[in-house]
Amino acid sequence: MSLNSTDKGLLTPDNCAVIFIDHQPQMFFGVANIDRQDLLNNVLVLAKAAKIFGAPVILTAVESEEFCGNITPQLLDLFPNQTPIERSSLNAWENKELAAAVKSTARNNFLIAALWSETCLVFPALQMLEEGYGVYAVEDASGGTSKAAHDAAIRRIEQAGAVSLTALQVLLEFQRDWARKEHYEEVIAVVKEHCGAYGQAIEYAATMVQKAPASRKRQPSNTKIR
Repeated sequence: MSLNSTDKGLLTPDNCAVIFIDHQPQMFFGVANIDRQDLLNNVLVLAKAAKIFGAPVILTAVESEEFCGNITPQLLDLFPNQTPIERSSLNAWENKELAAAVKSTARNNFLIAALWSETCLVFPALQMLEEGYGVYAVEDASGGTSKAAHDAAIRRIEQAGAVSLTALQVLLEFQRDWARKEHYEEVIAVVKEHCGAYGQAIEYAATMVQKAPASRKRQPSNTKIR
């Protein structure tokens, strides 16, 4: 992987795109290496990072009507004008429409999140590496049918030249400098909503130290609930 396609080794919204592969009910059901709610949470961090900073996004699903169901609505709602690419192949890279979508982005680096890691992440990652793309596997937005399966998948693609990272890492790498104010509030909102203790710490610092208003206003005690 050439560092010439990155910003001195770092990703930016202008030098990469994101592929979401098979985040569908049947595929979530089979995930066993990570809590499924945590997995969905991480998928949304990654998706919101791409949306906030304008990185190209490709959505694809396998056998939606026949077996796996539609892509999770929380992900679809973030990209309402985008039609997911339907496939029958386990290997998304064998789908001509997806390969064309990748090429149309004119990007060299691709963040991939997929269910399941041992198939739908590994197969396209290996073949995209062979074709010279920089592949970044978003490890905590992907899931396998067991911890062993997921870990083996990550090792295999890393040995082939891919890089693993997390969804939060992507969000913060895109922001990079807190002095950049264009997307500051949006990034902080994602951290507060999805990033657990980190988000709680930011909320505490903002409200107790900086005396900012709380993110969610308390309902007045005299308000009647109907």
